[in-house]
Amino acid sequence: MHGRSCLAVAVALALCGCGPRLVPADVVFTNGNIYTLAGDPPARVEDEPRVEALAVRAGRIVALGSRDAIEKLVGDSTQVHDLRGRTLVPGLVDSHVHVQSLGRSLRQVDLVGTRSFDEVIERVRARAADLAAGEWVLGRGWDQNDWPTPEFPDHAALSAALPRQPVFLRRVDGHAALANAAAMAIAGVGARGPDPSGGRILRRADGTPTGVLVDRAMDLVTPFIPPPSAGERQLRLQVALAHASEKGLTGVHDAGIDGFDLEDYRTLLERGALPLRVYAMIGATVRGDVSADSLLQLALRDGPHPFAADGRFALRAVKLMVDGALGSRGAALLEPYSDEPAVRGLPQYDLEEFLTVARPLHAAGFQLATHAIGDAGNRLVLDAYEILQRETPRADSRHRIEHAQVLAPADIPRFASLGVLPSMQPTHCTSDMPWAGARLGAERERGAYAWRALRDTGVLLPGGSDAPVESIDPILGLYAAVTRQDVHGKPEAGWHSEERLTRSEALRAFTSWAAHASFSETELGTLEIGKRADLTVFDRDVLRCRALELLSTRVTMTVVDGDVVFRQD
Repeated sequence: MHGRSCLAVAVALALCGCGPRLVPADVVFTNGNIYTLAGDPPARVEDEPRVEALAVRAGRIVALGSRDAIEKLVGDSTQVHDLRGRTLVPGLVDSHVHVQSLGRSLRQVDLVGTRSFDEVIERVRARAADLAAGEWVLGRGWDQNDWPTPEFPDHAALSAALPRQPVFLRRVDGHAALANAAAMAIAGVGARGPDPSGGRILRRADGTPTGVLVDRAMDLVTPFIPPPSAGERQLRLQVALAHASEKGLTGVHDAGIDGFDLEDYRTLLERGALPLRVYAMIGATVRGDVSADSLLQLALRDGPHPFAADGRFALRAVKLMVDGALGSRGAALLEPYSDEPAVRGLPQYDLEEFLTVARPLHAAGFQLATHAIGDAGNRLVLDAYEILQRETPRADSRHRIEHAQVLAPADIPRFASLGVLPSMQPTHCTSDMPWAGARLGAERERGAYAWRALRDTGVLLPGGSDAPVESIDPILGLYAAVTRQDVHGKPEAGWHSEERLTRSEALRAFTSWAAHASFSETELGTLEIGKRADLTVFDRDVLRCRALELLSTRVTMTVVDGDVVFRQD
């Protein structure tokens, strides 16, 4: 008999008094509204399996059931958490986070929500006042679509406000940035010279740069920004992970780490200071021979690393990127942008270039997790995955497409037929919906953020945030997935409401489907005997409350391996 089956039988016998008494549990969570999420999403939320209590020993669930039954496992040293009717679910996981970037954004000028370019300048000016003369001012989060005139900014006013201090401000999606005159002078960005491959320098009519650099054009400036110290990098990582825990997350998929990140994670692991689970993806930056990337070479030498024995860290995926973002018109489209007919986006690879990088990684057993936003980008990746599987068949590669935002209708069924996971971020839809139609046109936008169309083919949709592009708060993701509305409940029917997910599906996107995407479904994602006790507790029933009430839901407890890592009473 399977080990978990034996344990389940033993627990059942002990609880009914028919067998040997079990030793007391280490931890008991009782008097709660506990959704196990076992099985497929039911048609009615009323049919979701629920219990009142669960018991934990050595970090794993050893019993689930009624309050009276589970409390029989309480001993003198058992820690008991009275949930007082609150809702407990499997630990939430964000399937797409940029952890170092999140930490950096939490430590730099926050430009999210700025309502005008003037407000951006004021926030930057305030930050510069606290810095030494000549020190770079860094920030992130501006979005010209939120301003009265939704046009990319010109650096002139920013440069006038800070003429000697170099400034570099990333757009909210991270696929464009604004540099002031001082920064461009340091980097040598001027009126002459072509756009770099895969990038674009926005220019005025006279050819001088506006300061906006899209995708690989940002690389003209970033090498001149002093790198953070080792201590600052560690601090960013710790700040970001603590922030994630406060939002109820018990795990994240870090979408693109470098060698410094890997060493920082190893340091935290050695100290026992990693508060949640990290499924890491190596960020590949090469366009051709992978031998040009030392971290990829190291990965190919050592092979994929599943979650370690303590389940806190895994390195078995590689992040590639084939296009840019929709907001900065870098997403690669099959047809031109509706609001800029001369542009089709910024492809980062052609098919053969992509295969050159992907072939050795696929053959070595790595999971490929490729950023693709436009319909042309998504088609290229699907074509490549199909070729890889035909050349070197793998039974369960679980290759992913990160974002999968705009799909040609003919490509939607290919995810299921190829076994590809669309790793999607619900809040991208609700952030982009005011202007996505202008970019795509009415016909093409029907294939945008097509969660229901994909789900109806049978695929699982791992859910995430793309933080710091969006807030890492999973409650916002759940709300967006089930409403396709903004925080004011607009539009009333939801933007293309036919693509909504059910509450049960949305919650699984951040639990069991996220676990499947990291090959950890036997350990995580549902509440079952033998699985790790990763838990998230809310102050209300997120499956049954009114949709707008989700936005005021609070996380009251985050639990990893049975240990409380965040609590708010």
